Amino acid sequence: MTLHAELHRHLGGSVVPRVLWRYFQRNHEQLAAQFPDYPEFEAFYTRPRNTLEEYLELHTLVESVQTPITLPYFVYRLLRGAYVFENLAYLELRYTPYLRTSPDLSESARIDQMVDIVKIVGQSAQLSEYPIFTRQILCMHSRLPYAVNRAIVDLAAQLPEYVCGIDLAGGDLQYRERLDEFIALYRYGRSLGLNTTGHLYETVDGCYPELLPYLMRIGHGIQIPLLYPELLPQIAQQRQCLEVCPTTYFKTGTLENLSQLKTVFERCFASGVDIAICTDNAGLHNVRLPFEYENLLTQDVLSFQELQACQDAAFRHAFAWPYPQQPTSMLSQLLQSPDVFLEDSPTCVSR
Repeated sequence: MTLHAELHRHLGGSVVPRVLWRYFQRNHEQLAAQFPDYPEFEAFYTRPRNTLEEYLELHTLVESVQTPITLPYFVYRLLRGAYVFENLAYLELRYTPYLRTSPDLSESARIDQMVDIVKIVGQSAQLSEYPIFTRQILCMHSRLPYAVNRAIVDLAAQLPEYVCGIDLAGGDLQYRERLDEFIALYRYGRSLGLNTTGHLYETVDGCYPELLPYLMRIGHGIQIPLLYPELLPQIAQQRQCLEVCPTTYFKTGTLENLSQLKTVFERCFASGVDIAICTDNAGLHNVRLPFEYENLLTQDVLSFQELQACQDAAFRHAFAWPYPQQPTSMLSQLLQSPDVFLEDSPTCVSR
């Protein structure tokens, strides 16, 4: 059994179509009436969009029903599917906590409520029946005001038992006019000892070299090898890993075919830049992590050796993986020495 690490998955985009539709039918009269038939809903939910901006609007549909009351419902089903169908050993789940707070509250009250959101997600992810080691990445958002984004950074530092890093999400077109603000927030986060990643160089509009020095990993980053390969030696020297999410680029209209990613992998491997393969929004895509690997392999984008290198890179660049060995190595040790049992391993169950 191969065990995976998933470094880039959104809480909103992780809800698979069937789970979301069933929730509508059982709990939300208005959305149930809007989407009465499952096949039509699945076609709407998973179809490709023309732009990243159009694609991101889908997140608002899920965010509207992910409340303090319902989050345990969604987190449980997310982890159940990830453990049973994807063999995940490690998961970094990212989202913007402010967008799960009660919209009828004031801004300051919603900021205060973010603490509860992070704790609810963290506690809901502690499932002995689906023992995936899970941590959260809290996303600043390009459409949220500075005070809210600053509070998100402070919250990440306040709850290290649940949170392993910060991110910047939202439409990348909005970064430009607030670039100094986001640089200051990342600099502040690094001063607090936080791990950092960010949605950057995903589209041709999202290429901001000014942000690169503050990131430990780069969310997507595919335009670096495609358009700015001269940056690759610097990326390799700083040991920054790209979080490449193959299906996303066809759902957002960023790429036209999978063969374009072959250039991304070839140039990164040649320059010594690590890549972790991720799903981004497994629910929106109806594609789980093992299929992302399989699709790259069967379409000759990656070799088996390169696939294994990406699997290794995911664990190596994980912000919170607590074990010196990867879980495949631990499983091999367990099989060779059955009397030795790793009691605290998230990949092992009790006797």
